[in-house]
Amino acid sequence: MANREELGIIRGARAGDADCQLALGKLYLFGGASLPLNVPTALHWLARAAQQERDEAWRLIGSHIPVDTARQALPDVLRWYQRASDAGIAAAAQVLAQLRQQTPPRGAPLRPQAVPPPNAPSPAASMAVASCGGALALSTDQTLQLTRLEPLWPHQRPAFLQQARPLLARLLAEAPADAEAARLADWHAAPPLLCLLSRCAALAPADGADAALHQCRELAAYAGERHAQLALGLWFARMDSDGKRLSHGIAAVNFKRAIRWLTLAGEQGLAEAWFALSRIYLKPEFSQRCVAEAQSYLERAAEMGHCGAQLECGMYAWRNRRTDEHSDVRAAYWLQKAAAQGCAEAEAALQRVAAAPKEADWMTSVVTCLTRELLESQPLLAARLELAALFGLSRAEALLLDVKAADQGHCLVVDIRASYGRSKRRLVLLRTARERQALDRIVRLFESIDSGPEGLEGNYRQRLYRLKTWLQEDLLAAA
Repeated sequence: MANREELGIIRGARAGDADCQLALGKLYLFGGASLPLNVPTALHWLARAAQQERDEAWRLIGSHIPVDTARQALPDVLRWYQRASDAGIAAAAQVLAQLRQQTPPRGAPLRPQAVPPPNAPSPAASMAVASCGGALALSTDQTLQLTRLEPLWPHQRPAFLQQARPLLARLLAEAPADAEAARLADWHAAPPLLCLLSRCAALAPADGADAALHQCRELAAYAGERHAQLALGLWFARMDSDGKRLSHGIAAVNFKRAIRWLTLAGEQGLAEAWFALSRIYLKPEFSQRCVAEAQSYLERAAEMGHCGAQLECGMYAWRNRRTDEHSDVRAAYWLQKAAAQGCAEAEAALQRVAAAPKEADWMTSVVTCLTRELLESQPLLAARLELAALFGLSRAEALLLDVKAADQGHCLVVDIRASYGRSKRRLVLLRTARERQALDRIVRLFESIDSGPEGLEGNYRQRLYRLKTWLQEDLLAAA
């Protein structure tokens, strides 16, 4: 099932948005977080994006769509291969030549084609292997074998791997031994082969004990599969996704190669890769250890939604609150993010950062006196009393709080020390939509006035006098 971001792209593509059509075509071409790799569907959306003058779309068609898929979209697809060929894309020129051989001109009689033996590779596959400079393509028979394996993924992974091993063994015998050899040979994989490699790489054990699956992981990583890049980076660093050292794996840790693969995975949107990089830069055995670099990677992972990174960013900010007064605001932000993902440790830390407000005792006698007359005659005072009731403010805090400066989006900073020396700075978290809506309404009310000591509301004594006078009048009227 597609995630929320991918569903938005699908809706935009169906509505005719060219950028969404291009993005959806790339997701189907290379595989997304939830969408499967589907080359014919990728061609459909890329062609629609190319019709709306998206140059990247026809470049992707020319570079990555094989001839067997393009043959099903004749003759409309010819112009995209022609444009890509004119731009100097060699793969597009090869496919274009094959398509023109198989596409007779209009009005010409169709000639029957010779039927190849059942076990022979297709002419397209043979030409691809011969002319792609080391690329490994699939024969028609091998493509059919992959099609039979499709129903087994992902719900029957052991059966998928068992039936895929014979085909995998033949393909790996012709492929480079590892990612470095693939780089030196300028090797690249056909889309169906990349799909098989990435799926087998997902089944590879973390310790690399299965040589064939580990080779799949290295080749898939070189071909750009982000999860394989993450797994390979962790393997070279000899650690798990939480940064803990593993007792098995590569004999000698290679942080340089680990950083290379983890960076590639992170640039493709994997928060786990940035978190792993932050762990590497904190390791004492790493010669380029750098706390600042580790913190930057940690924050990048936290921004992408990694729960462990959010928890650690929050705790780091909380520990630094004495050197940076506003560090507690950042701590509350990250800890709230982690707690929203079900992190019990973050929820416990939030109780220290911002304790739940207690009900203000002085408000018990005031709440019953809030009337429509007060809202009309003293709207700012009524708003301050509402804040006190919502967030458990003391009388001094309610009357002196700078409402506009206190609102930090996720929390309320209650700090009146400049005007009331006996008070302490504290945070109050906004946990419900009702609190957020009420605060937004009150902030809008204060935006148009100056709430400083010499402003419309006056200083603390004047505000306190106004409150006591109004309360006394209200109580006398009630009596």
